[in-house]
Amino acid sequence: MARIERFEDTDESGTRHKAHISAQAPLRVKPSRHNLAPNSELETRGPKPDPARVIYLKKRNFNMFKKDLILRNPLRLMGHETEDILPKGGFGAVLARAGVGKTAFLVQLAFNSLLRNKNVLHISLDDPVKKVCLWYEEVFRNIAHQYNVKQTDQLWEAILPYRFIMTFKVEGFSVPKLEERLTDLTEQGIFLPHMILIDGLPFDETVRKPLSDLKTLAINHSMHVWFAVRIHRHERPGPDGMPAPLLQVADLFEVAIQLQPVGKEIHVRGLKGGTAPSDHPALLLDPSTMLIKDKG
Repeated sequence: MARIERFEDTDESGTRHKAHISAQAPLRVKPSRHNLAPNSELETRGPKPDPARVIYLKKRNFNMFKKDLILRNPLRLMGHETEDILPKGGFGAVLARAGVGKTAFLVQLAFNSLLRNKNVLHISLDDPVKKVCLWYEEVFRNIAHQYNVKQTDQLWEAILPYRFIMTFKVEGFSVPKLEERLTDLTEQGIFLPHMILIDGLPFDETVRKPLSDLKTLAINHSMHVWFAVRIHRHERPGPDGMPAPLLQVADLFEVAIQLQPVGKEIHVRGLKGGTAPSDHPALLLDPSTMLIKDKG
């Protein structure tokens, strides 16, 4: 199984590009009756099984395992009609106060796409590449533990090539610079994202212009874009309950989700886009694992 890890980083000037790729030779499977998948229709006696057929059966079982994890994703139950939650060119916001779980929530959105072999570009304006990688590793370990995943190494190796991490200094980030980076990646055949996650963009009075430009970029490239949006306790929400940072730009967003602490629980509230069935339990973010779960 090939292992490829890629990321792009910048130095303090915000202009340096760096890519890292590491590869591991593919595993060769020796034909043996022990390679057969459970309940396989291949005979275990007589002629040796065709190695290609054995690998195919194992791959099919692994794909079924990935599909099962996708179906367990609680966000599917928030009333969104498509597995991507957002339409092509759509914007989604995850709003919460500092330290409540915005980044962990974004990473789980990323895993939902990675499991479906969709390319995810994670842009961080706050943290270095290594810290973002640690977020993915921690969330992955918690998912593996929660669902009793046995094929952790195989699953990690399978999804890693579909992730690309890019960092900017906040003051060095702009839509033209991002578009230039994307052009470099796509023209060289390095990476073409289906989803972009942006963590750390300040939602102040100047944010509408870059968001409008990003919207055009997302539509032109048929991408989904999710933002982590920081809110503050002292800010008064709008009449419809929309947190203050999104009030002036809410028309650009198809989906808005708020992570709201209530006692010892963190409630996942859909503010815009999608309506959960009335008979379905509310969703929570587990404070200990930062994973989405049903309240029931």
